[in-house]
Amino acid sequence: MTLYLLLVHALTPVIIGYFILLNGAYLTLNLLSIIALRRRSRDAVLDSLPQVYSGLEPPISLLVPAYNEEATIAASVRSMLQLSYAELEIIVVNDGSKDRTLEVLIDEFSLRPFPEAYRIQVATKPVLAIYRSLRYPNLRVIDKVNGGKADSLNAGINASRYPLFCGVDADSILQRDSLQKLVRPYLADATTVATGGTVRVANGCTVSGGFLTRVGLPNNPWALFQVVEYLRAFLFGRLGWSVVNGMLIISGAFGLFRKQTVIDVGGYRPNTIGEDMELVVRMHRVLRERRQPYRVEFVPDPVCWTEAPEDIATLRNQRIRWQRGLAESLSLNWKLMFSLRGGVPGWLAFPFMMLFEWLGPVVELAGYLFMIAAWVLGAISWQAFATFLFLAVGLGILLSASGLLLEEMSFHIYPRPRQLLVLGLIVVIENFGYRQLNSWWRLVGLWRWVRQQESTWGTMKRKGNWQRKV
Repeated sequence: MTLYLLLVHALTPVIIGYFILLNGAYLTLNLLSIIALRRRSRDAVLDSLPQVYSGLEPPISLLVPAYNEEATIAASVRSMLQLSYAELEIIVVNDGSKDRTLEVLIDEFSLRPFPEAYRIQVATKPVLAIYRSLRYPNLRVIDKVNGGKADSLNAGINASRYPLFCGVDADSILQRDSLQKLVRPYLADATTVATGGTVRVANGCTVSGGFLTRVGLPNNPWALFQVVEYLRAFLFGRLGWSVVNGMLIISGAFGLFRKQTVIDVGGYRPNTIGEDMELVVRMHRVLRERRQPYRVEFVPDPVCWTEAPEDIATLRNQRIRWQRGLAESLSLNWKLMFSLRGGVPGWLAFPFMMLFEWLGPVVELAGYLFMIAAWVLGAISWQAFATFLFLAVGLGILLSASGLLLEEMSFHIYPRPRQLLVLGLIVVIENFGYRQLNSWWRLVGLWRWVRQQESTWGTMKRKGNWQRKV
């Protein structure tokens, strides 16, 4: 037997085993999510009743970092002003935008310069001016020198007055009662330091006067793929880890944090792309080192709607940045993995992210190429090749279908049969090309992290055509 055949015979079970292990881990998370959703269904009846303020809800500062968001910023702020919550302030941080973001805010909300003591608790780029709305007393805008999203959030933390802050992307629309639901873990458990909500794709929906008035699906195929991806990522990816207090990611688009804890661990780390994940991983590491009890929780029903990229170039850049952010977040917090006090985050979640998310694109693409080459060269039988394809594609379809099933069983956001039919087709189609393309983009992101290329906020093309001003 040649060395080549020995290599093929040795690697084939390793590659198949990796795919089985990967999908087995996801199926376990899926099972945990089903258990969590069943428990939550008991409270669904109470949630459907009119909600009243108990007077015990802690006040929240809503931080909205904005960089070149002139197309969507006004509608986003209008929607936040109409959120249903007892005590709320909104702080928009204009991070040196090069477009008309600041001018749009000044015109839309009657902003005027407002002298205010700015308490520096976390270092940031210089603040140029602070504005206050004449029409909305709880709305302020900070204009600062460009420093990136993390720097903007730190500036918002410095200017905030309340013990909890919620970071929200400027292109997002929050459901009206989302903060009421997102704050509940803080009321139930005093050790809660962070909660995250579900983010959904807004393309195809209609927003009017700051409200999401109609849920729809986008016509753009790239955005459709992302609808399924978001369902999968949030409804069992994060919910599953939340059950065992091992969630390492809270989306920067929608997360609620205890301010003093964030300040104690140093705030958001500037010059990182994945500042949202890095902060959560660092909180796990530092709080566990201090032996401080804490909870990081995912709440599936508070929904934040956001615009997904509709062109391949923007989507590619987004995924490259996400992978770089993942690599930065893990590499800056190596001490958490297998540490004596690591618990579930250090012994399960961190290795999972390392093996399946960080190294995943390398192994996945190498596995495809290796198996195709081995089959073409006759080193493996067609039965072995077919088994590999069945596992890779079949389990991928199963996982996406389970995300869609969880959504349908629990929230039923897409009620029309045609919508479910379209999503069902996307669940299958995404495994033939899109999933592999995504892995390639993630591999590029990993390569750029290795070479330490590009570490900027990045530019997202916003159409904002799903928003209608009334």
